[in-house]
Amino acid sequence: MKEIYLDNSATTRVCPEAAQKALEIMTTTYGNPSSLHRKGYDAEKELEAARNAAAELLSAEPSEIVFTSGGTESNNTAVFGAVKALRRRGNRIVTTAVEHSSVIEAMQQLEKDGFEVVYLMPDRYGAVSAEELAKAVDSRTVLVSMMAVNNETGAIQPIETVRRIIDRAGAPALFHVDAVQAFGKLPLKPKKWGIDLLSASSHKIHGPKGAGILYLRRGARIIPLHYGGEQEKKLRPGTEPLPAICGMGAAIRALPDMKEERRLMEELNRHLRERLSAIESVVIHSSEDSLPYILNFSVTGIRSETMLHYLEERQIYVSSGSACAKGKKSHVLSSMGLSAAESDSAVRVSFSRYNTVEETDELAEKIRNANNTLARSVQK
Repeated sequence: MKEIYLDNSATTRVCPEAAQKALEIMTTTYGNPSSLHRKGYDAEKELEAARNAAAELLSAEPSEIVFTSGGTESNNTAVFGAVKALRRRGNRIVTTAVEHSSVIEAMQQLEKDGFEVVYLMPDRYGAVSAEELAKAVDSRTVLVSMMAVNNETGAIQPIETVRRIIDRAGAPALFHVDAVQAFGKLPLKPKKWGIDLLSASSHKIHGPKGAGILYLRRGARIIPLHYGGEQEKKLRPGTEPLPAICGMGAAIRALPDMKEERRLMEELNRHLRERLSAIESVVIHSSEDSLPYILNFSVTGIRSETMLHYLEERQIYVSSGSACAKGKKSHVLSSMGLSAAESDSAVRVSFSRYNTVEETDELAEKIRNANNTLARSVQK
């Protein structure tokens, strides 16, 4: 039976271009980019080529791209670095209740350190309103952190409105965007939208694990979390993981046209929605205007873990939510007001360019079979 992988929001299969580039760096251009000899110079050129690729995708300057180990490190560097730089100008932080755990847990730590954190609640589909944000931001606000796309539901947040709200409030705040699920899928315009800090990750776009970026707007200042080297503007010292970084650069260059890929994702999403809507007990949680790469739904009466193992036995791989949660109850779905039964039975399907309509048909058929067999066994 063919394997069907539909957990691309957790991680993606590395594309051939990225794998080939990583191998090349490990076996041929393996010098330390900081070394002064030819091998180091060749490695540095590869490093800067990857930086240029990331900058071009964001319409940014190469000097505004800092390489990290991934989205979690980028988020932590942005959140802690921003408030440390501005703590004398205020102690209020505004974020949302549906952020990734690498932001939520950072906020919880900052609360222990004396910061006031406002968590904006979403609507039933996971989206936060600009009006609620405007009520929360005041002149004491030093950071606004809002994800571009929710990793569990695909809800798209109004990040293009945030800078105007900050400026109207007269706040000194830096604006951070967790764009891990949006990078390479939505056109992102940090300069135009007044974004100071933006996080992205390689392994969400068919690049290798172990690399990510932090966009840091020219002129914005944050305090480093790590010390001990000159690399990456001293914000991420230590020898760069060049195979992963250059693999990410190759994955960025291999990205298909965003509009064309979005049409494919919309087709896959729409087709699966139609098939699932015809199954009794299925409730869809992702709105029609969510990012089509993600579809979140429940088969009420069947726990997520049970459904995941049922599908895994049939070589279909999906998720119950964020991979970083490792099976814990979803704070995202709880904040959306879902019932305990719906949260406990939630399934996240996430697509990539390697998926097909036929695979969504196979998934829907197995969901139907599970609904007819597993639900019946639960009721006994």
